[in-house]
Amino acid sequence: MAALNLWGQLVHIFQPWHLEINALVLSSTVLLLLLVAYRKTTGLTVAHVPGPEPESFILGNLPEIFQSQAGIPDFKYQQAYGDVVRIKGPFGEDRLLISDPKALQYIFHTSGYGFLKWPERTEISRILMGRGLLWADAEIHKRQRKLMLPGFGAPESKAFVPIFRRVGAELTAQWTDTLMNSPDQSAVMNVASWLSRATMDSIGQAAFDYQFGALSNRDNEFMKAYFGLMSDTLGSPPRSAIFIQTIFPVWLLQLRSKFSRARNLVHARHTAKLANTVTRQLVESKAAALLQGKGNKDILSLLVKANASEEHSTRLTEEEMLAQMRLRHETSATTLCWVLLEVARNPTVQKKLRDEIRTMEHAIHARGDSDFTATDLDNMPYLSAVIKESMRFHPALYQNYRQAANDDILPLSKPIKTTDGRTINELPIPKGMKVILSIAAYNRNTEIFGEDAHVYNPERWFRKSGGKKGPTLGVYGNLLTFAGGVRTCIGWRFALYEVMALTVEIVNNFELSLTPEIERLRREACLVMLPTLEGEQLKGENLPLRISIAPRD
Repeated sequence: MAALNLWGQLVHIFQPWHLEINALVLSSTVLLLLLVAYRKTTGLTVAHVPGPEPESFILGNLPEIFQSQAGIPDFKYQQAYGDVVRIKGPFGEDRLLISDPKALQYIFHTSGYGFLKWPERTEISRILMGRGLLWADAEIHKRQRKLMLPGFGAPESKAFVPIFRRVGAELTAQWTDTLMNSPDQSAVMNVASWLSRATMDSIGQAAFDYQFGALSNRDNEFMKAYFGLMSDTLGSPPRSAIFIQTIFPVWLLQLRSKFSRARNLVHARHTAKLANTVTRQLVESKAAALLQGKGNKDILSLLVKANASEEHSTRLTEEEMLAQMRLRHETSATTLCWVLLEVARNPTVQKKLRDEIRTMEHAIHARGDSDFTATDLDNMPYLSAVIKESMRFHPALYQNYRQAANDDILPLSKPIKTTDGRTINELPIPKGMKVILSIAAYNRNTEIFGEDAHVYNPERWFRKSGGKKGPTLGVYGNLLTFAGGVRTCIGWRFALYEVMALTVEIVNNFELSLTPEIERLRREACLVMLPTLEGEQLKGENLPLRISIAPRD
């Protein structure tokens, strides 16, 4: 009877796709059941850690985690069970959702590569970004990161600020033209679309020395392919997709991503083909320039030069080289969206930020300069507070997915009271244990960021404690928004200066306010936390704000 019930649940999951439940699905299911049974007999178990009841035996708590808006399950579980929560994977498999600072410090920093990526999530990274840093692990990741580092140091990132400012000026010119042609000199704009185009142009010039023309050309094929890619591929996955991503072995997921005619996978393959075509041409031109003793300071030129100086065994392959340059403008564009949303939502914050920007602008003109430099951006404390608070409250990357490479012991910031009445100060976990590292929940940990951690408040960064209580985790404000340790986002400084430069440009020139549509706003969970509107997720990123010219004295 139980077997028939299990079969019925499987058929129900796949019915919307009209898929045949074949021997491959059944064999994968049996293997997972055997793995779950094996782990329960080894003695290392987290079954005694408190956590929510599973929604079903087949998918556990995964539907709520992957179908909800970003961070919602994390906050709910954290409030109910604490910073270490036992959740259920498929067929009763125990997993953990972690926001405990000391445990996170151990996983991100102390253990090095002791916690590897989930294989199925690695395959998602490969589909979207190729076999680059986001895909790589362990020694491959170490080799790739070493070669990428020369392009992402502090001096290199600061040198890109003039590019970001030029792109911001172009955005200002286009918005101003639109507003001047409006009857009341204001307009509702999908800010997410504009910011995606602006950051595409920024990264094109800084990373490739290449003009995508995304701001000036709305029919840009490259831009259209990338726009909506994340939400189309990963947003609101059906139960059948969750099951496939969880149960199927990686080799089968690879075959599916290569040959499936599913709309989202066709979209991903088309985007990858466009990206590889453009990047291959650029790599060849940079290599030719290097042979002639020439070369620019863009990231791709520095990478080609670094790769050429390595021994053959430590160089990037062509596939790896192309993957490193696969566009990653979504995180900057998304972060900017959430910054501008909170600026529009909080008029007092907007005015105070604009006042600081214009005070600095006056000082720049007084010294005889014409535009903001990286040093000017660094010397604006309220700008820093607004950016930190926005990244804390709305982290573009809201979760990381890891599994233990060996039997291990997690240190804990606070003791756990187990379901069998014990109190433990550390948590043994078995090899292969899958954990979700909740960046969203850590960034709202009241022990670190105060009792008002669930309130947007830039002023918290002027408190004596700020975000510095507890272990050191992140590179910026002790946030985990850029991850940490050996997997710290290599381009975090690049992204930070890009976000600061464009925020200054927009807030200096425009007044932003909310629209009624904001009531339908979703924090879409699709690897990157994108703004979408309820009922319109398939249309991609959408942040409708009312824009008008900011008055000057």
